[in-house]
Amino acid sequence: MEIINILLSGGIGSRLWPLSRKSCPKQYLTLFEGKSLFELTVERNQALTNRTLVVGNQSTKHLSKQIFDSKGMDQVSFVTETEPRNTAAAICLACLGLNPTDIVLVCPSDHMIGDEKAYLQAVSKAYQLACKGFIVTIGVQPNYPETGYGYIQYKGNDVLSFREKPTLETASHFIESGDYLWNAGIFCFQVGVFLSELETYEPEILHASKEAWNKQIDHIIPAAYMKQIPSKSVDYAVMEKSRRLQVVAAEMAWSDLGSFDAMWDYQDRMVSKDEVANSNFVISQTKKHVEIIGVDNLIVVETEDTILVVPRYQSQAVKEVYERLAIEKSTLVD
Repeated sequence: MEIINILLSGGIGSRLWPLSRKSCPKQYLTLFEGKSLFELTVERNQALTNRTLVVGNQSTKHLSKQIFDSKGMDQVSFVTETEPRNTAAAICLACLGLNPTDIVLVCPSDHMIGDEKAYLQAVSKAYQLACKGFIVTIGVQPNYPETGYGYIQYKGNDVLSFREKPTLETASHFIESGDYLWNAGIFCFQVGVFLSELETYEPEILHASKEAWNKQIDHIIPAAYMKQIPSKSVDYAVMEKSRRLQVVAAEMAWSDLGSFDAMWDYQDRMVSKDEVANSNFVISQTKKHVEIIGVDNLIVVETEDTILVVPRYQSQAVKEVYERLAIEKSTLVD
């Protein structure tokens, strides 16, 4: 296989504040036996791809370079966004610097994948379909009714519909039916096919991205031109509309680790029930000892400058705290 890995690293991970900051978003946090999600993604794709193209922001570019340098990887290039404009623009900008016949594997850099053999098999199947002119998305066989993920209704390799974050009752129905996959946000396609579909369904994104790309200096896109690109996810822009879409089902452990609740759940599924120490989840970045008595289902995160305490079922609300602090221009988000 000859594949170029487009690695998306522009996310902030606001639901994992105060661990995740602008200067070190969640994909660069070394929480996994001394490695980050970004590094694990690079390692996972290293045997699959010929070179890597990272799309991200200027403030974290050095973090990516450190990881590539430590692995002696030199087939790496960067597209630097000076303003975040969501995944459709990020993928489009990456593709504009490639050849139309190039096949790319587009991956988030902040997901955890537990079964690499199953992942490699899924990418191989996706590559074969991409060679035939399809845009391919990799879905994950769900093993519990998660309400925080999007779902793909499918039959064979055909995508029947996309369903956004469902209620628990609806998610349970999805699992029972066996007709749905978790939407992992991993894609494989020929560059020219994707740009053609973007031209059909979201021409404004394509044209504004081309104008921005034409103004790039050393693959850094000026902010004035980035701001002109409509902000839309690639799912809404292309995937949910395209008639050239196919899906490959992967049976692998997977999590987007998008909240502390997701991190807690992932930890519990990685150990036996007997090893789960208690009904609270504590992450400490200092040497302080933390004890919790008389309460259950609390998430406690302690850093050098911040202590966060939140009930597990409200962990998604951490994003609201981050956004408020960002508006206040607090140094606590930097």
